[in-house]
Amino acid sequence: MTAVLSRATPAAEAPAQHFEVRPFDAPVGAEIVGLDIAEPINAADFQRIHRAHLDHHVLVFRDQRITPAQHIDFSRRFGPLEIHVLHQFQLKNHPEILIVSNIKENGEPIGLGDAGVYWHSDISYKPHPSLGSLLHAQELPSEGGDTLFADQHLAWEALPVELQQRILPLKAEHSYLAKYEELRAKNPWRPKLSQAQIDQVAPAVQPVVRTHPETGRKALFVSEHFTTRIVGLPQGESDALLAELFAHSVKPEFVYRHAWAPHDLVFWDNRSLMHLAAGTPDHLRRRLNRTTIVGDTPF
Repeated sequence: MTAVLSRATPAAEAPAQHFEVRPFDAPVGAEIVGLDIAEPINAADFQRIHRAHLDHHVLVFRDQRITPAQHIDFSRRFGPLEIHVLHQFQLKNHPEILIVSNIKENGEPIGLGDAGVYWHSDISYKPHPSLGSLLHAQELPSEGGDTLFADQHLAWEALPVELQQRILPLKAEHSYLAKYEELRAKNPWRPKLSQAQIDQVAPAVQPVVRTHPETGRKALFVSEHFTTRIVGLPQGESDALLAELFAHSVKPEFVYRHAWAPHDLVFWDNRSLMHLAAGTPDHLRRRLNRTTIVGDTPF
């Protein structure tokens, strides 16, 4: 265990924590074992975590018995946090946390129960899509509930050169509303958006291929959930190209499937990955807390 420090101890001066970065036997991802996020993390250890996140794109911090405030504090070290448009599912007194859950209390949902049912990158529908998201397990089902991550750098690199050249200059529209009513029809407890909420999520235009601002690597940046059309192409041509890219981007050779363990904190890079919720049986309870870090303008 790490030493307990005074709250006044600056993180930069905290003693080193002895933790391991263990890459998965998968196309993407690594686990962090032995780190306690509830303790101060010094600058050198934080840089090691940051480097691992850039190298592996999704990090699984094992056995993190942290409070919502500690979850928020750790997330904020990577940048400012997003406040999700679905304010109905914010954690009380912690608006930075979105509750992801299929649980109902007094007949009402406590969280977003169908989050991630389509492949997507978080907040791609805003001018500054998310840098990354951190999802902390609170209550897990006895079966199901896995999350899949697809490496979009690998997806880009595996495209034929001719197709790379064709899509490199293209831009696409992303809209939060693209499948919203379709999801509401299946899940009537998903709230109807107010006009104020709709105004917060006006469509954004993004490059079809984005360059990671920290590593310089290119990645596909379209998703079945939010991407509605390729700008400047006839609808039929746009639909056909997007369908081809959607199918290619989630091939098994690009995917890591995460089976959740109690108290896992999973941190993924939305600039590098897409993710998908594999689904939970309706009769089993699942609850996780999510923070999302604001990113920059894709290029």
